[in-house]
Amino acid sequence: MDRQIITSPRVTPMRSGVNHAVKAGGFVFVTGVTPFRGAERMAATIDKGDLIAQVRQVMTNMQAILEEAGTSLENAVKMNVALTDMGRYAEFDATFKTFFKDGNYPARQTTESVRLAHPDFLVSIDCIAVA
Repeated sequence: MDRQIITSPRVTPMRSGVNHAVKAGGFVFVTGVTPFRGAERMAATIDKGDLIAQVRQVMTNMQAILEEAGTSLENAVKMNVALTDMGRYAEFDATFKTFFKDGNYPARQTTESVRLAHPDFLVSIDCIAVA
């Protein structure tokens, strides 16, 4: 089986022992994407509680990684979402859906996580897409 490591120069480099994604078996497996932008700056630099800004940055980062792998969000088949506050689910969902054509959503599981990898993260999303 061919296995290819995917990294995007448009997304903050990973500091832990993971890559942005791995392409294998006709799929792209994207690591949990975070709202970092550039040199580890949060998307919501003024208000770290800005869920909408963080979701937009996560999805922008996701798209960049998928494009680097030769695919796109249109080919996403499964996403796992971690939110720090399920009380903000409707706000998250409304923003998330804007990244897809109406009705062309991936399968998705959303769970609440008390704390993500960085104390200011409100959301993290991983993805499996057709390559």
